[in-house]
Amino acid sequence: MEKELKNFEELEQKTAEEILSWAVETFKDKVALASSFGAEDVVLVDMLSKISPRMKIFTLDTGRLPQETYSLIEEIRKRYQVNIEFYFPDTQRIEEMLNKYGPNLFYKSVELRRLCCEIRKVEPLQRALKGLSAWVCGLRRGQSVTRQEIKKIEVDDAHGGIYKLNPLADWSEKDVWDYIHKNNVPYNALHDKGYSSIGCSPCTRAIKPGEDIRAGRWWWESPEHKECGLHPYRLRRKKC
Repeated sequence: MEKELKNFEELEQKTAEEILSWAVETFKDKVALASSFGAEDVVLVDMLSKISPRMKIFTLDTGRLPQETYSLIEEIRKRYQVNIEFYFPDTQRIEEMLNKYGPNLFYKSVELRRLCCEIRKVEPLQRALKGLSAWVCGLRRGQSVTRQEIKKIEVDDAHGGIYKLNPLADWSEKDVWDYIHKNNVPYNALHDKGYSSIGCSPCTRAIKPGEDIRAGRWWWESPEHKECGLHPYRLRRKKC
């Protein structure tokens, strides 16, 4: 693997499909796609169906997802004949949090919103990544101010130093939707209702014309706070 990882700079110039092919060849069954079934994620699912249909795909079910997301998951399962692994938050921690702060704690402060994300997303992700050498995400540089410096391959210090792959890092929003339409890829019905970025139901809204694509996520917070903890962008490049 060390020999393969010496080609870091070359990998930055590769296409998304080439990055995925490299990941499958390099990490074999120790790599997985993390999918919330947003537009970028369904693009990656479609690509993988042509490259490695047996690659592990998992999702974090927070317990507060919109029905449209579940409907899309079922459509993806049938269309691509893939198994989606679900990871849920710890029931006891959820009960303790809601009993102490109430069901809408995330509106009260950034700290409580992050606590909710920590329990519903970050902790389940840690379990999902256990035993893996790499994970694939649908992050793009153009999504938000916190993601402008992401690379196609990084080291995720927050999760034990495993590799984090962002094959669509250099894609534009237009690139994503052009691929979806060209390949007839299923996507979340909420996108047709003005939702550009879709997460938990109470933390997601449709955006208005001219608004940033992430404006509908945690809209009561300032842009620099709009991360849930899954992608704490203090990542470093791997030195090979």
